[in-house]
Amino acid sequence: MLQGSKLLVFRHPSAGIQLVKGTIEPGEGPAAAALRELREESGIADAANCEDLGLWDADYEGQIWSLQLCTVSQALPESWQHRCGDDGGLDLRFFWHEINAEPSEEWHLLFQRALEQIRRRSGRRSRRLFR
Repeated sequence: MLQGSKLLVFRHPSAGIQLVKGTIEPGEGPAAAALRELREESGIADAANCEDLGLWDADYEGQIWSLQLCTVSQALPESWQHRCGDDGGLDLRFFWHEINAEPSEEWHLLFQRALEQIRRRSGRRSRRLFR
């Protein structure tokens, strides 16, 4: 989820700062899965315009991630908390991270690597659009 030049992230109660992610269900495409996971994990129900940034081999438990950028039509708050159903119910604290800012030590290492991929891929897209 991108708002201006800021990326939506959340603080997991026991696993550091992360990005919204999840599993693509049978019969579901990557964009639809991204919107569903965003709704389930953050409570954002009106996101759209997913932009496919391609597949990324996370080099973790054989996972291949489909990187999707989503947007909403209205501005969202600077931060909020949402209770999601994962692991019996978790309170996730959402906030915006400047896409080009370095991640803090609180970031989960896997999501630091994912952030780098998003930067690279969204940067290539921007250069193509604005030449």
